Amino acid sequence: MNWTGEILAQLEFHWDTTLWPRLRGLGDDEFFWEPVDGCWSVRPRPDGSFAADWEWPEPVPPPFTTIAWRLGHIVVAVLELRVNRHFGDRTLDLADAPWPGSAEEALTRLHDGYELWRAGVRGVDIDGLAAPVGEAEPPQWADFPFAMLALHVNREIIHHGAEVACMRDLYRARLAPDAARVPDPV
Repeated sequence: MNWTGEILAQLEFHWDTTLWPRLRGLGDDEFFWEPVDGCWSVRPRPDGSFAADWEWPEPVPPPFTTIAWRLGHIVVAVLELRVNRHFGDRTLDLADAPWPGSAEEALTRLHDGYELWRAGVRGVDIDGLAAPVGEAEPPQWADFPFAMLALHVNREIIHHGAEVACMRDLYRARLAPDAARVPDPV
């Protein structure tokens, strides 16, 4: 069994058939849409870069998040951070990392992060999959094998991608409520 190939096949199938096709046509209005009061989003900093709304520990329940927040989370906290920590120089600081400030930037960085993550994982052999992630991750993850981290990254991309797709459906339905209505059965 080629475990590296299986882990990548799961991610690639989701990317190719579900996530990437559903992101076509994403614009800034939709990217920053706040469907309810109190949304967490991505907002400009005084220096012109963008940062995400967040608190730690998260409030219970956590606030609803925008597409900008959800895609930014995949881009920065899931892909760019993991690529840097596992296949890079480990210099990315999540607290200061700039988040995408537009739909176009988010999609470019998402695609680039996905390709870099895939290339990195493709180079991990069976021993590397079994090796603990160590200092590349927070202490609570240190003893877990890389395979568990790779599967966690897959889950994050799949579930946040599904949330983004659902929000895109809601945004479209808001703009054209009659087009989103299911016809009555005959």
